[in-house]
Amino acid sequence: MSIKFEVPKIEKLSYTLPDNKIAKFPLEQRDGSKLLIFKSNSISHTSFCKIKNELKTSDLLVFNNTKVIQARLYFKKETGALIEIFCLEPYSPKEYNLAFQAQHSCKWQCMIGNNKKWKNGKLKLNTNIQTENIQIEAERIQELENGESIIEFSWNSNHYFSEILNAIGQTPIPPYLNRKAEEKDKKTYQTVYSKFEGSVAAPTSGLHFTNNTLSALKKKGIIIEELTLHVGAGTFKPIKEKNAADHQMHAETFNAKISLIKKLAKHDGRIVAVGTTTLRTLESLYYLGVMAFSKKLNQSNHFSILQWDIYTMQKNISRKEAFNALYQKMKTENTEILYAQTQIMISPNYSVKSIDGIITNFHQPESTLLLLVAALVGENWKKIYKYALENNFRFLSYGDSSILWKLNYKL
Repeated sequence: MSIKFEVPKIEKLSYTLPDNKIAKFPLEQRDGSKLLIFKSNSISHTSFCKIKNELKTSDLLVFNNTKVIQARLYFKKETGALIEIFCLEPYSPKEYNLAFQAQHSCKWQCMIGNNKKWKNGKLKLNTNIQTENIQIEAERIQELENGESIIEFSWNSNHYFSEILNAIGQTPIPPYLNRKAEEKDKKTYQTVYSKFEGSVAAPTSGLHFTNNTLSALKKKGIIIEELTLHVGAGTFKPIKEKNAADHQMHAETFNAKISLIKKLAKHDGRIVAVGTTTLRTLESLYYLGVMAFSKKLNQSNHFSILQWDIYTMQKNISRKEAFNALYQKMKTENTEILYAQTQIMISPNYSVKSIDGIITNFHQPESTLLLLVAALVGENWKKIYKYALENNFRFLSYGDSSILWKLNYKL
């Protein structure tokens, strides 16, 4: 579509990230990481374990409780060629819970590594689950225009597909770590509050939280709520176009309970998103609320939000009005859980409506995640990242954290 707003050239969201600043492994203690604080145009830092001191009793923190799956599968052909199948999202059954509970067979949309070596035929792999020997087969049944494939998996047992993945899969750690996944990544590349399987990348801002940290927040009276967005591999996709507006944003599936929408509608204090995936979900919910407020949201329990939809909505509807309209619609239609897919792209010159602050890691240059940060703090992102580099912060997925408050919010 032709967009009527300015999205910056990606070169304006660039900085030099030395390889030695990228955290290849996590810290031994999750909440021992550094925490950069940006508020009222000032920058300071402390330890993440003291994050409760940066929050008020009336604050509402929203977490993404998705769980990372063991998405990288390796099959060896009879010729010896190693083929990697990276499971992205279920194809049939389409619903995540049904796909993970599938027995004997299921189909997934996948990326294929060493694709040229797999022209046709089935790939086979043997494994043991609870002393039972199981043969797993993978067959490509369709090639997609985007270079991905539909793969049918079949196995000769009653075990669920989730058990198959846990038995033969590897943790899909980010490619920029430039190392193979290790056994301990199964635990460290997972938040302590993860619940629902579906992500092929962790919501990494949540990796800093420990059970002790969460207990301290609750003890202070800080409100904690959850939603679920399954993070796709597109989160690692760099922006190759000179103009970020030409970048095709990836779509991700999320769901939110009516109890969360009600809480958002009634909350008078600050709302803080734990991570970029949570922010994208909350902003998507705000957009659906605007549609409900405007009587433009048709009855459905599954919505699709396109890349630029949030840029076309009415600007004068408060978040409380929007969330209340969405809550009332869900209540009227007796909808306990709202399901949707979002492709939204948050960039500078867009005013984020759903939150007042975000807890997030430090992101790659020229990435959609850095665009999102710039939407919150403007040109200050340069000062923030310069400060982090000069003060030996660790970057990317296993790196340190920050809490950033929106420029136009009065603390």
